[in-house]
Amino acid sequence: MTDEALAKAINLPCWSGPVSPQPLGGGITNLNYVVEDGGKKYVARIADDIVLHQIMRFNELAGSRAASESGISPQVIFAEHGALVIEFIEGKTLANEDIQKRETLERILPIIKICHQDVKKYLRGPVLSFWVFHVVNDYALTLKNANSRMLPELPRLLTAATQLEKAVGAIDIVYGHNDLLAGNFIDDGSKIWLIDWDYAGFNSPLFDLGGIASNCELSLADEEWLLENYFEKPLHNELRHQYFAMKCASLMRESMWSMVSEIYSTIDFDYPKYTESNLKAFDEKFEIFLSM
Repeated sequence: MTDEALAKAINLPCWSGPVSPQPLGGGITNLNYVVEDGGKKYVARIADDIVLHQIMRFNELAGSRAASESGISPQVIFAEHGALVIEFIEGKTLANEDIQKRETLERILPIIKICHQDVKKYLRGPVLSFWVFHVVNDYALTLKNANSRMLPELPRLLTAATQLEKAVGAIDIVYGHNDLLAGNFIDDGSKIWLIDWDYAGFNSPLFDLGGIASNCELSLADEEWLLENYFEKPLHNELRHQYFAMKCASLMRESMWSMVSEIYSTIDFDYPKYTESNLKAFDEKFEIFLSM
């Protein structure tokens, strides 16, 4: 797959001459390359649809273009089946400890709001929704069919998913990024950019809020700050309970994403370790949810 991806990156028709793509580390879904062409740098993202993860490249392209139009994501330069070329952003890829700093979180909150409220204004053509409870149920069926090593965990996870979905209840719908890992933010020194729209789709705002909190291990104080400033009002117990349920669901989904990736991904990444880490985090948070 790596040789095929490199060959595809080299031969994309958007280049003005011969190029020498260099692997860009960090991706755990796609193969990415930095390409210099005509004195400028670009990122070539090489990947087909991944139906097992409900990733459809037409949807990623729509989200990428709309997010670029809204000013929060790099410009899309070229796209064809299996490839997306975007402008390269010179900057620092954020880590959890960066987002744990309040001053960084203050810079990220407006980006989340633009994603949820403004990106949809620029969307063209069909796009997907992202409902985490459908995703985890689909993952469970995939894992059963593959006789996953994690089969003994599935009954309790699906029971928990039913409890969490009931607790989330009725939702507002926004356009979500749905993969707010620290590594999907790049700080160029004056602006923070949000990248990787693989899982973008209409969803509850609580999923992105819970996702960034769990993925980046925010403190309780920062979670409270994030929620109150996102909704621009004091946090009440009902919203807090809905949010915490969705936060648990985001951890369950990340765990099951990794379980599926253990079986099917060809990318060099320690998925079993990632599974265990996320499942432990889910179990800890779900225990708290049950006591609320």
